Amino acid sequence: MSSATRNSSRVLQHARVVLPDRVVGNSALSIEEGLIASVSPSETEQTAPPASNNLSGLTLYPGMIDVHIHGGVGVDTMAASKEDLSRVSRFLAASGVTGWMPTLVPAASGDYKNAVRAIEGLMNEQQAEVAVSTGARVLGVHYEGPFVNASQCGALHRAHFKAFGSSSDLDDLPTPQVAGAVRMMTVAPEVDGGIELIRELVGRGWIVSLGHTRADVETLDRAFAAGAHHMTHFMNAMPQLHHRAPGPVGWGLARDEVTCDLIADGVHVDPLMLRVLMRLKGSERLALISDAIAAAGQGDGDYQIWGETIAVRNGRTSNEKGSIAGSVITMLDAAKTMLSLGASEVELARMTATNPARLLGINRDCGSIEVGKRADLVGIDQDGQVKVTIISGQLVFEF
Repeated sequence: MSSATRNSSRVLQHARVVLPDRVVGNSALSIEEGLIASVSPSETEQTAPPASNNLSGLTLYPGMIDVHIHGGVGVDTMAASKEDLSRVSRFLAASGVTGWMPTLVPAASGDYKNAVRAIEGLMNEQQAEVAVSTGARVLGVHYEGPFVNASQCGALHRAHFKAFGSSSDLDDLPTPQVAGAVRMMTVAPEVDGGIELIRELVGRGWIVSLGHTRADVETLDRAFAAGAHHMTHFMNAMPQLHHRAPGPVGWGLARDEVTCDLIADGVHVDPLMLRVLMRLKGSERLALISDAIAAAGQGDGDYQIWGETIAVRNGRTSNEKGSIAGSVITMLDAAKTMLSLGASEVELARMTATNPARLLGINRDCGSIEVGKRADLVGIDQDGQVKVTIISGQLVFEF
């Protein structure tokens, strides 16, 4: 099922290709040294170059990027070894993901250090091996908390929540010491010292996302001015929209400069609301995430995750308090949901790849099918199944 090769020069023939502004049919996408060299009409079989793959019947999308994922196939990012994370990367590649941000929940300092040590180890291995055998590339680390609102904790454990007093409060939050590692944090700006925290993080080069928050509009405006321009799993772990208290949901809808990510599983956000968000925010300002936990890919059952039992029934998660505790979907599942709700293929590519890449500041390198960008690609058939995944021009998954 899985295939890998170090040959990064090839031609992908006879595919439909989703470009940033249109879809072109029966195309040849050429790859040189891991980068997209050209997209042109396919040659006939007689003149096709030797190092070519016939992708007739497939649609090529830019590889998906998941900026918020806690694990899968039995692996929790908080307790994973380098080898465990590699297993998640291979699982993700098989579902069309070419880059991901292991996401950490509030925990003790030692747990953070162990988790980041594993992340750093896999990143170093992937950079050395150019992702030949380890699947989707780890892009950095995403801290979901600990500086968030206890009243909007969701499935996060309040015991490890913190207020911000000074820059030394960040010392217990290690990050991968790897070239190009992205650092991201979900913050509630209303916590003590929240605005100063955002300024400190942005000054250090972190991406700050607003989430697990009950902030009022004035506080959110201050957070935006401090450098927080994105919102985590929009509408979840936030108070409901009220006409006299618009809060984070109303603020996020009203601010065109603000981007949002969504869990499009039909559980976290009703399908009708997903349609509404498409209309109000547009595909240019939405990013899909999985928010998947270790139970993803495992089926229904009871799982020990984050020190408690999380039940999965009919694809819905529930912790011991009855709260939704992440999801068990893949980015491919989210993509299928949005297509079923009327998103076009171009819009889908924006929400699964282009916008996540822009959020992480890596869109000059990847996130869309354009000449000169890294050949991170996924080929999907007419039934919505991943048939081939290519990372840096290398075939890492083939069904």
